[in-house]
Amino acid sequence: MAQQIIVGLIVACAALYAVWRWMPAAWRRAAAGRVAAGTRRAGWVDAARADALATSLARTSGCGSCDSCGTGARRGAIDPAAPPDARPAGAER
Repeated sequence: MAQQIIVGLIVACAALYAVWRWMPAAWRRAAAGRVAAGTRRAGWVDAARADALATSLARTSGCGSCDSCGTGARRGAIDPAAPPDARPAGAER
């Protein structure tokens, strides 16, 4: 019986993660704000920690290497306008 409960909890957590990961960003930001406000109201965290929690939950996944998140720069990207001697060794255009 305990094994079935544990497996059920694992499946429920995985389902919640999948829903959270694939929900639209606007919904995720709104839900993150509600979750953070709820933890603050319950007395589990203070205001600063609730703000940090909301920011963390609203963040999208990814490393920023594809420039889709609007950071403006890709990690390890080579500036095509840079002179060839300023580029890392072995870097191609």
